[in-house]
Amino acid sequence: MGGVGPGREVPVVLSVLGRPPTGRPPGVLAACDGSDGSLWALDRAMTEAELFGLPLYVLAVVNPAPAGYPPGMAELVQESVETLVESMADGLRRAVGTVLRQRVRPYEGELSLHVVLGNVIEVLLEASTRQHTLVVGTQGNGGFVRLLLGSVSSAVVHHAACPVLVVPAPAEG
Repeated sequence: MGGVGPGREVPVVLSVLGRPPTGRPPGVLAACDGSDGSLWALDRAMTEAELFGLPLYVLAVVNPAPAGYPPGMAELVQESVETLVESMADGLRRAVGTVLRQRVRPYEGELSLHVVLGNVIEVLLEASTRQHTLVVGTQGNGGFVRLLLGSVSSAVVHHAACPVLVVPAPAEG
């Protein structure tokens, strides 16, 4: 697969199975939630993928029911979940587009986008078993989520099956 050029849309692979797609060659996996921290990490992940000549997998995880649904409610909220997944896919496309436009040198590597339903930590740890490197940012998206990102970063650093690159915010100045 060729690089990502101007005006070329990158398709998003949607998975509602709670796990990222399998059967792909190992690559650089970038976790992206649309926050500034994840955009900085995505830019660095593009550099890493090019450096090693690996595909880049950009992964967004949607956890529509962190505490689970009461019995019988899952069917009633299916439409809302589908809307949430589509919204995350659109946000992921926009995030990648933003990073691509801001890069000094265009990204020339293979790139695919994935939206997966499930627990963020569990999905990232599962996905790390097949990857060269997992790249995450240091700041999450939103107040409560931002508090949780510390636990996400910590969990993947300590438990991922591949090396983890944690990208800090750029120095202000």
